[in-house]
Amino acid sequence: MTNPSLPTRAVLSLGGNLGDRVGTVRGALVALKEHGLVARSMLYETPPWGPVEQPPYLNAIAVVRGDRDATGWLALASELEQAAGRTREVRFGPRTLDVDVITVTGGDGAPVLSDDPDLTLPHPRAHLRAFVLVPWLTLDPGAELPGYGRIADLVRALPAEDVAGVVRWEQLA
Repeated sequence: MTNPSLPTRAVLSLGGNLGDRVGTVRGALVALKEHGLVARSMLYETPPWGPVEQPPYLNAIAVVRGDRDATGWLALASELEQAAGRTREVRFGPRTLDVDVITVTGGDGAPVLSDDPDLTLPHPRAHLRAFVLVPWLTLDPGAELPGYGRIADLVRALPAEDVAGVVRWEQLA
């Protein structure tokens, strides 16, 4: 996918709605400092998504840079989820931590594109998810989602109630 000798950049979406939501997301962000954390958004409370009744989520966006290819970022996401006690009994159900790889940019500056079912890049539903786009927009107003355009334009295209449901929680320390 990418030349592993060149640093790549990844945008990760983090969220959780079980247990100590703040502590879990903060813990994952602290762990990301050891793996090239470049920037992170504030924390946002968002309504749950999907058919399963569950409590609201806390979400954040993190930008990381390092000597990993796209599958390496996916492996790190999985490690963070496992460290937070993530289980997968119910699809779209509540979770302690969910970490999605949204985009990866190669060392040459080109977006990494993948149609692998285990890692589709860019994330195939990111352009529809206010809980990804709103925190990302506040973190990087000029950001673009490869193949979809500017994040600011994508947020404007979302239903107003979806955007209004993404509420800033607090500044993460």
